[in-house]
Amino acid sequence: MAIRALRKAGFMASYDFDLFTLGAGSGGVAGSRRAASYGARVGICESTRVGGTCVLRGCVPKKLLVYGAHFADEFADAAGYGWTVPPAQFDWPTLIANKDRELDRLNGIYLKLLADSGVRLFDGHGRVVDAHTIEIEASDGTKQVVTSERIMVATGGSPVFPSIPGIEHAISSNEALSLPSLPNRILIVGGGYIAVEFAGIFASLGVETTIAIRGEALLNGFDDDIRFALGEAYTDRGVKILPRTHIAGIERAADGLIATTDLGETIAVDQILYATGRRPNTRGLGLEELGVDIDGFGAVKVDDWSETAVSGIYAVGDVTNRLTLTPVAIAEARALAETLFNNNPIQFEPQLVATAVFSMPSIATVGLSEAAARRAGRSIDVYRSRFRPMKHTLSGRDERTIMKLVVDRDSDVVLGAHMFGADAPEIIQGISIALKCGATKRQFDRTIGIHPTAAEEFVTMRDKLPDPVL
Repeated sequence: MAIRALRKAGFMASYDFDLFTLGAGSGGVAGSRRAASYGARVGICESTRVGGTCVLRGCVPKKLLVYGAHFADEFADAAGYGWTVPPAQFDWPTLIANKDRELDRLNGIYLKLLADSGVRLFDGHGRVVDAHTIEIEASDGTKQVVTSERIMVATGGSPVFPSIPGIEHAISSNEALSLPSLPNRILIVGGGYIAVEFAGIFASLGVETTIAIRGEALLNGFDDDIRFALGEAYTDRGVKILPRTHIAGIERAADGLIATTDLGETIAVDQILYATGRRPNTRGLGLEELGVDIDGFGAVKVDDWSETAVSGIYAVGDVTNRLTLTPVAIAEARALAETLFNNNPIQFEPQLVATAVFSMPSIATVGLSEAAARRAGRSIDVYRSRFRPMKHTLSGRDERTIMKLVVDRDSDVVLGAHMFGADAPEIIQGISIALKCGATKRQFDRTIGIHPTAAEEFVTMRDKLPDPVL
């Protein structure tokens, strides 16, 4: 029975809410609104601004900075198309101020979305007292207690720092989004999404940029052809990549900061940005005391229905450390709301989730990489296209695009699609629909391309790469 019918029939328990959500980020807001749309009484608490990491401290502000940094390339490329551009001047404080104004607007939209859907917002930090009770502490120290039939934990994650001497001098992506001035030199520690995206931003804006990584190449886990292409592109942009590098300590100097590696080498910079991962926000929520299973990394353990070890308590999004992507958190939360309040049981499907890296140029991927397919024992055919984008035949920029398809040899089903180049996220979003539908390489081949575009390469690749020599 739908929740409205249950309440009308007198079957609902006498709690303050049918669902109470800890955390008003993308997942928490989406799940709460969906539940409320089905008649559930929903409360939500947040100790900072509504919107969460993606809207306020991640995807959105970061991409606005990416847009701003791209103008450096556009001005440089304009000459090849006949434009004479006066010497361009960039003002970092203006970009940051405009970015902040947009975040204020989005925060207001999120507040309105909650209000319009009937979700009651509590300003404060929530802590679970028992399976049906939440204590909310406001910033002024006052506390109130509410009860709920079910609880959804959607508190996200936060940047982590290693325990090394001088780490207090480093910043995270949170601070990098609001630096008062642009540094002349920056060291970025880490080689994942956040690291390479900020490296592209800073390098394009003229900052002397160095990336220190523990491994051999950027973006561990992505297809190797894409990883190596990004490394080459960044080196061409002047980014210095230091593989197999471990920072042992940081010291403040008269003119900036000095990072020392475990081999005794020093790196002098003005800022050090750590982008070495994020930890689920589970501390101080009362979950472990209640019996909710928390793994060694601090993530909430849940089943396929997002339920924890304690009946009636659920968790979605980055706090579970499953697939830490904003659209995943939203999908998990909405699936939970459908299951609990619309008599429509849905499990989130983690297979074939597309993802993008807003590097310069960008990266997008869906499905298995070549290496992952081979590790899984799949017999595969690999198709790859590498070319200079049409735009740069006149701009003169020495930039390459790479597209790649990984195909199951027996069934002809496309297992993975990968792209490095301009507009990769926009193109792969459409390709991901085809993979979700189980498209074959023959169906790709029979699709007529749009000419002249980069995207048409995905339907014109005919030559297989040779199998690796074992």
